[in-house]
Amino acid sequence: MLELNGPTLPRRSRRAAVLLATGAAVTAALLGVSSVQANAVPTTAAATTATATAGKTAARAAAAPDISVANVKAHLNQLQSIANANGGNRAHGRSGYKASIDYAKGKLDAAGFTTSVQQFTSNGSTGYNLIADWPGGDADHVIFAGAHLDSVSRGAGINDNGSGSAGILEVALTVAKEGYKPGKHLRFAWWGAEELGLVGSQNYVRQLPAAERSKIDAYLNFDMIGSPNPGYFVYDDDPQLEGVFKDYFATKNIATEIETEGDGRSDHAPFKNAGVRVGGLFSGADYTKTADQAAKWGGTAGQPFDRCYHASCDTTANINDTALDNNSDAIAHAVWTLSSGSTTPPTGKVFESKSQVDIPDAGAAVESSITVGGVQGNAPGALKATVDIRHTYRGDLVVDLVGPSGKAYRLKNSSSNDSAADVTETYTVNASAETANGTWKLRVQDVAAQDSGHIASWKLTF
Repeated sequence: MLELNGPTLPRRSRRAAVLLATGAAVTAALLGVSSVQANAVPTTAAATTATATAGKTAARAAAAPDISVANVKAHLNQLQSIANANGGNRAHGRSGYKASIDYAKGKLDAAGFTTSVQQFTSNGSTGYNLIADWPGGDADHVIFAGAHLDSVSRGAGINDNGSGSAGILEVALTVAKEGYKPGKHLRFAWWGAEELGLVGSQNYVRQLPAAERSKIDAYLNFDMIGSPNPGYFVYDDDPQLEGVFKDYFATKNIATEIETEGDGRSDHAPFKNAGVRVGGLFSGADYTKTADQAAKWGGTAGQPFDRCYHASCDTTANINDTALDNNSDAIAHAVWTLSSGSTTPPTGKVFESKSQVDIPDAGAAVESSITVGGVQGNAPGALKATVDIRHTYRGDLVVDLVGPSGKAYRLKNSSSNDSAADVTETYTVNASAETANGTWKLRVQDVAAQDSGHIASWKLTF
């Protein structure tokens, strides 16, 4: 990750600060919600080529495979050996960086990926991006995971950013080992010259035609995921992508925080600036861990998350195995979850509410209910919740699906970066622990003032 004096994106506005401050009150406010019982209209969607294969893919996505931390560490050991054999670093323009590219490419080629190496020039030296595409999936809908592979010249760069590079490499190799057949196309990238100003990723985005950029449904960035005194930080640039990671960590009883230390300082920035939705994970650099953070995550308060950030001591001894393991598994969860969905309209038994429910401005949450009946067993691992919410500022909305058990599944968080109107989207929810039959609720709350809107309709597709 870049030093603090690198290029940055604008910090959050005052409006965003209000949202963050009110966010802590959301849970308490939800205890006193108002509820409207809607008329449920069960229908059966017309059969399409949604195929048994799509169903199997969705089921697999509900339980992404465990990523072997031993394998991730084996990649880190290789990167350390490369640095040791090449002047102690893997920096842009140095032999250690090219050897790192060759190592990753060799692994991916052997696993069946289609790889390409993009060259660029920076500071008078040739740089390289490695791009790897997994065959198959809808090429018009791309899920893209990336990490920068270069180190600074002062050291081997094992946490920054061997950790993210090794994490996505092992996830990619696991895709191949599992013979995964995603609904969407999978692409992975290892960027060059990030430490010189995001040069490699900027070069890639700049050369990518607009039509190809529009096919990227999400870009996920992983820059430092094994910090020795770790935190668990989630990018908040896109509410849906943020929710995928936060929901995963919640199942592991791991608290998360919004990532702010690296805003605009890593390779997601060029994608975000080009209008691509971005998300990612980060375990902390040279900011100091607070007492509150140490209380929930362990580690040492008053010390940096990574005391060897951009230093010669950033070696394989500078890695927290637990953070590396948790974050690698979270990457796999996101890749499987986001890529599994069919890009054709959901099919199956549909239950719909068309009753309008007004959403109070900066008020209590409201609920619209659907009663589901005649469905055997539990809900699917890829339950489709399609919502049509008309609202003047969607960034203020928190949206949950509440199952018959009372458990809430977060569909959308509030975010100052989400400044458009209306929420008209289909979300995929792993609700396999819920009995299908019973009362399901769409819960919506407006957490800030000066807006108006209502729930127009919503439906569940089993």
